[in-house]
Order: sequence, then C-alpha cells, then structure tokens
Amino acid sequence: MEQARAPRRDPARKARILAASAELISRHGYHAVGLTEIGTAAGIVSTGVYRHFPSKSAILAALLHQVMDLLGTAAGEIVATAPDDRAAVTELVRHHVRVAIEDRRILQVYHFEARCLPAEDQQRLRRAQRDYVEEWVAVVTPLRPGLTDAQARALVHAAIGGVQSVLFHHSGLAQDRLTALLCGAAHACLGVAAAAEPGCRVGLHPS
Repeated sequence: MEQARAPRRDPARKARILAASAELISRHGYHAVGLTEIGTAAGIVSTGVYRHFPSKSAILAALLHQVMDLLGTAAGEIVATAPDDRAAVTELVRHHVRVAIEDRRILQVYHFEARCLPAEDQQRLRRAQRDYVEEWVAVVTPLRPGLTDAQARALVHAAIGGVQSVLFHHSGLAQDRLTALLCGAAHACLGVAAAAEPGCRVGLHPS
C-alpha cells in the first residue's frame, strides 16, 4: 500500500500569513491580534495557520527576522560590490529608504513589538542589527577619517533613525519627494555626500 504523502505547504500562503500579520499587528498591537484574525485576513481558517507556524510568537519571530534578513543581505551585497565607499554609502541609504517606505508595516512591528519575543529571538535580532550597523560603519569611516569609532556608530544610528521617522507619521508627501527628503536627511546625518546623483529613487538597485 502506498504511504500517504504529507500535504505540501503552499509558500504563497505562508507569505500571506506574514503580510496579514504585519498589517494587523502594526495597526492593533501584538497582544490584541489573534490567530483567528490573522487567518481571516490571510484568507484561510485559523487552524490552517498552524501548518506554517506553531504559534503567534513564531509568526512574530519570522516577521522580524525577515526584515533583518532583507536589510542585512542587501547591505552585505552592496558593500561587497560597490565600486567605492561613497557609492556603498549611497546605496545603503537608498535601500534602507526603500524598505522603510515599501515595507513600513513590518518595520513598525519591529520597532514596537520586538520586546514580545522570547529572549533568544531578541538576542538573534540584536546580533543581526549590530552586523547591519557594522556594514554602514565600515564604509562611512574611511569617508570621515576624523571620527572616532564611537562617533561613526552614533552617526549611522542617527541616519537610520532619521529614515525610520517615516514609521511614526504620515507625511502626505508623494513617494518620490519623501524618498528624496529621507535620503538627504540620512546623508546629512552621516556628513557624507551622495555618489553620482544628488537624489535617490525607490526602485534603484545596486549596480
């Protein structure tokens, strides 16, 4: 007799669960959202969520690790392939602005709800965040040789924080205008002029 095959998990369904979770948790908070609401928003029954995630905490962890993977992987590629440090800084800024605008909900969840994760997951996120900041520091420092290591890190955090200010209010600005303002603010914080062109646009990729 042929052994019954385990049902295959649909990757698109998992992505829908994460997207629905980001939207709901960013709007209502982690503790106010249940698996029933997440399943409904994702277009599946709540019991179907368990085929992809064992708990709501696992969904939150997956969401937050997803955003750090998105930022960290891109940062490593940018620094490794950029023709010089200034070009690397410019692309790091562009990419972070793009994520802050296009994946605003996930970054909101990261900022407000990371403390809800188990300690081990919080530690992993902090390590990923430190590694991400280090990618920035490695290319900012040669362009600002008068800075101490601590000063360079402070400016990188200021630049990232400036970009992420978009998470806390709706500016009402057109996306291209908001993008240019955030890029300019980040470069001003770093004290590093952008490479090639003075602005930056969502949709640009490292080249």
